[in-house]
Amino acid sequence: MTQFPHTIHFTGTNTPIGVEWSARNLDVIGTIPEEIDGAFFRAVPDPAMAPIFEDEVALSADGMVAKFDIRGGTVDYAIKYVETERYLLEKEARTALFGRYRNPYTDDPSVAGKDRTVANTTPVWHGGRLLMTKEDGLGYEVDPETLETIGRFDYYGALKSETFTAHPRIDPETGEMFFFGYEAGGLASLDVAYGIADKDGNLISEQWFKQPYCSTIHDFTITETYAVFPIFPTTADLDRLKAGGAHWAHQQDLESWVGIMPRYGKVEDMRWFKGPKGVSAFHFLNAYDDGDLVHLDVCLSDTCAFGFMREAGGVERAQQSIQGGMTRWTFDMSKPGEEFESRVIGPPGDMPRIPDASQGRMHRKGWYLTINPEGGPPVLGGPVGVSFNMLVQIEPGNGRIEAMPLEPGMAINEPVHVPSSDPDKDGWLLMVVDRQTGENSFDSELWVVEADAVAKGPIARVPMPLPMRAQVHGWWVSREQLDKAKARKAQAAAA
Repeated sequence: MTQFPHTIHFTGTNTPIGVEWSARNLDVIGTIPEEIDGAFFRAVPDPAMAPIFEDEVALSADGMVAKFDIRGGTVDYAIKYVETERYLLEKEARTALFGRYRNPYTDDPSVAGKDRTVANTTPVWHGGRLLMTKEDGLGYEVDPETLETIGRFDYYGALKSETFTAHPRIDPETGEMFFFGYEAGGLASLDVAYGIADKDGNLISEQWFKQPYCSTIHDFTITETYAVFPIFPTTADLDRLKAGGAHWAHQQDLESWVGIMPRYGKVEDMRWFKGPKGVSAFHFLNAYDDGDLVHLDVCLSDTCAFGFMREAGGVERAQQSIQGGMTRWTFDMSKPGEEFESRVIGPPGDMPRIPDASQGRMHRKGWYLTINPEGGPPVLGGPVGVSFNMLVQIEPGNGRIEAMPLEPGMAINEPVHVPSSDPDKDGWLLMVVDRQTGENSFDSELWVVEADAVAKGPIARVPMPLPMRAQVHGWWVSREQLDKAKARKAQAAAA
């Protein structure tokens, strides 16, 4: 195929752009607070080549790493492709060589056994290192200053898992990173690897366990005491893959599960709780301990949000018919049995964010994205085909909800949180917002929003000279963290 298909995966905010570029001193409308000093890294899937198959999905697009560098109220921007093995092979061939989403049996024979990951989901900062991640492979290290790709990262050979999650969790007090990889032992395997890296980025633990069935474990959580692994019934099957079929198929009649183990304990201590059938969640706001209780806040829906995963499982549901809400699951670790409590605490939505300092602790406030039914037809694009058009602020303790709705024809990407040194302030949220100007054309802006006053809208906007393809996830890295990593790199080079 020499042209991109005219499907939802390549139109709207998913329209391919494929341009590496940079700009200094972008225009700023309003004032960016001086305390916002650092880099907002974004993972932007953008296919460099038209796909082999017309039914390819947006999740297969090559990863680009983007960076808003903010200091002294000024903003610089740059975006580059992550030079994965897959990207470089196709760049050399000038054509697509890898087939359907996460199915190596559909690849060109010339790339058999090559690394298929596109590293397009989350930029992860830990131990002074920036990784671009996607859960079907290992992360790729990227230079945080130049955005040049350094290479695939496996903790210098110490990590045995074949995969690394796009959603690790970092403890704000110890600095440790807790992570996992599913299908750790190979395609469609039940193997899950649970790992811990110390604050300096050294792997200190890796344990493997089996999940009840091969599911897409996109995210997990930690508390101060536990590691929590929710399992939802979107499943992989090796025979289906060998026949050229879909990697994932949602099974509406299959139970969900939640595995909970001591976060520093042994996987043999994993305790499994049985959840409702057919439900799905890809992201979690947070989890925390409350005596013997473990609370987990889930972006829950009554079926899988990805249409191509539902269709592969024979689930015929229109996107607008999906029901759900921000849901709190509570597990009593002092009682035997597989049951747990569930209650809805907020409107439906996804792409949640809390302050990093609240990770694994009781969170007073959080933010996530939703679709405002009064905001007009949603903009097409993004990972599930329709874009969010409202930012929600939630306070689970008192039930208070505040929102920042957008005008019709606008879309909002996942925010990152920037803390404030003032304990009486909640800091700021940074996010990219798109406004549709034509069938497949958009104007994009970086918005700065006060985290404790989202209804006010942006206090500063940065119009972008080129449109931005839909982001998946982002990460905020302070100037202090960047400078420490730069100094460490300089010392290592001089040694």
